[in-house]
Amino acid sequence: MAKHEPDLSLLFHALADPTRRAILTRLASGPAPVTELARPTGLRLPTVMRHLSVLEEAGLIATAKDGRVRTCAIVPEALAPMRSWLDEQRALWEARLDRLDDYVMTLMKERET
Repeated sequence: MAKHEPDLSLLFHALADPTRRAILTRLASGPAPVTELARPTGLRLPTVMRHLSVLEEAGLIATAKDGRVRTCAIVPEALAPMRSWLDEQRALWEARLDRLDDYVMTLMKERET
């Protein structure tokens, strides 16, 4: 479970880093231990742990510890607030572009007459 409720700033911050996006891409195929996630990054384990902390704070991953092994899993539903925001922005800009298109068409018709 996430430490906090996800918000847009945390989500965008978490996804702004290519290492964190690569970790999410790996986790999309299934849960993985931290050492497996760290291996392809070439980063030291404490650095990877900081990346994982950012992802967990954004609610994008959940971690579970079994003995000495910490396993991470993606939480795909955490992206829903971001998707809703992007959908709202798309609708807003499409409406603006439609109004601009209508205005330009009106000007062209006036110029023809």
